[in-house]
Amino acid sequence: MTAPRAWQVVLDAVERDLLEGRLSPGDHLPAERTLAVDLGVGRSSVREALRVLEVLGLIRTAVGSGPSAGAIIVARPGGGMSALMRLQVAAQGFPVADVVKTRLVLEGAIVTELAAGDSPDLTASAQILTAMERQTLTQAEFLALDAAFHLSLAEASGNQVVTATMAGLRSAIEGYARAGAAGLPSWPATSVRLMHEHRGVLAAILAGEADAARLAMHAHISGYYAETHLHEH
Repeated sequence: MTAPRAWQVVLDAVERDLLEGRLSPGDHLPAERTLAVDLGVGRSSVREALRVLEVLGLIRTAVGSGPSAGAIIVARPGGGMSALMRLQVAAQGFPVADVVKTRLVLEGAIVTELAAGDSPDLTASAQILTAMERQTLTQAEFLALDAAFHLSLAEASGNQVVTATMAGLRSAIEGYARAGAAGLPSWPATSVRLMHEHRGVLAAILAGEADAARLAMHAHISGYYAETHLHEH
């Protein structure tokens, strides 16, 4: 199993503090230098992790000095994450093909149920997609939000077991997405296509087209898996 990237170490540490109540909305994060020393990573890795946390809506950063400077917690991670933090760690050792097959079953069912339901609340999912369409996102930020979008659909379903399972798989999903992205001929082209597919899934759900939503999600998940040639490793 490959060691987690330095910025992922920061992300995991902050998320754990949030889930276990050591940090709460309104609290300030320690200074970049303190986080870097405490976690044994470089300042640039701390900054990258903070950008991901900010784009996920968990923190807000302010420039300058004084009591208002630095990063402030604005939200807690949701979606049954606390129940399955251990699975999230274990999931990084799962074969990618198994994660993909599980996603096809689970997420196909999620969008089918959402489309068949009575006007599901997809506000959070739509907000994540809007954030993903910013031109300034790094690949890491885009893929962190991508995983958050898929989790938000599970949360919208209201099924706590499904949500917890998706939350537990989140790091594995994000991990293989990142690993696969490295070998793509054009990340800009792929990211535009992925956004188009996300919008298509959301539109089918909102239109109440269950079959179309399920097929769109299947094509989205299996298409990226095929394009990145992860099945050949």
